[in-house]
Amino acid sequence: MIYTVTFNPAIDYVVHMGKELAPGMTNRTDGEECYFGGKGINVSSVLKNLGHDSCALGFVAGFTGEAIAKSVEERGIKADFIRLPEGMSRINVKIKGAKETEINAQGPCIPRDSLENLYNKIKELTDGDILILAGSIPSSLPDDVYENIMSLVDDKGVEVVVDATKDLLLKALKHRPFLIKPNIDELCEIFDETAKTDEEIEKLARKLKDMGARNVLVSMGGDGALLVTERDELYRRKCPSGKVKNSVGAGDSMVAGFIAGFLNDGLFEEALKLGVAAGSATAFSDDLADREMIEKIYGKL
Repeated sequence: MIYTVTFNPAIDYVVHMGKELAPGMTNRTDGEECYFGGKGINVSSVLKNLGHDSCALGFVAGFTGEAIAKSVEERGIKADFIRLPEGMSRINVKIKGAKETEINAQGPCIPRDSLENLYNKIKELTDGDILILAGSIPSSLPDDVYENIMSLVDDKGVEVVVDATKDLLLKALKHRPFLIKPNIDELCEIFDETAKTDEEIEKLARKLKDMGARNVLVSMGGDGALLVTERDELYRRKCPSGKVKNSVGAGDSMVAGFIAGFLNDGLFEEALKLGVAAGSATAFSDDLADREMIEKIYGKL
């Protein structure tokens, strides 16, 4: 079974404005949408669209948390969320106008006993399971929480995927995750270097591999992705051309596509191809991409 963990899920409230946001004034929208998710939930959604079941773990709180849980259930995704006693799950405001503005909420406090509850669920994972840790963590949690989780499954044959930023990612490397997926900006930030050519990106990716990651997948937005594998293979995929409508969830879709592709046939080259197709399909969609869109783009690669 595939398990995804989302510590701080959210409702993204997207508002469209024909004009630039005017601070201090009453602003009118041209349209609104709500999207229910978070990085791990996004991965579960795209995995479902690609025919792979998963179980979404994480924390929800208040009426917004119930709305998130209901949305996950309606998508046919198995979930085992922990309900927090106080607070409410986040509502992030995304303003799309002449310029894009985001206001991301903090999220609820996660008490120690709720975190221990999650640890107990993860201890039940067994050989052959896949655990996907994605996204940032609330300030109420210790900054070594990913590391702590990975230590619970070190000797169980569980394959761990980590999609996180600098310190969260670096602290996880000693547990030899199956896959990490930094984007190009995160990769450069980790080493305080600039990488523009494939050779420079490969060099930094191999540094992460030397530090413990078995496979390093670097997402590069419209430039596609680069993969350094545990077999010391190098693969590169460009994105197809298309109109970008949505950047939210594209990286999560790439992770889902990669895992689905690897489970399908065990080939890293095909995993990368499906990962790039899924990430691109979401970027070209208003929401997370469906199977039809992913397969259409896959056929063009």
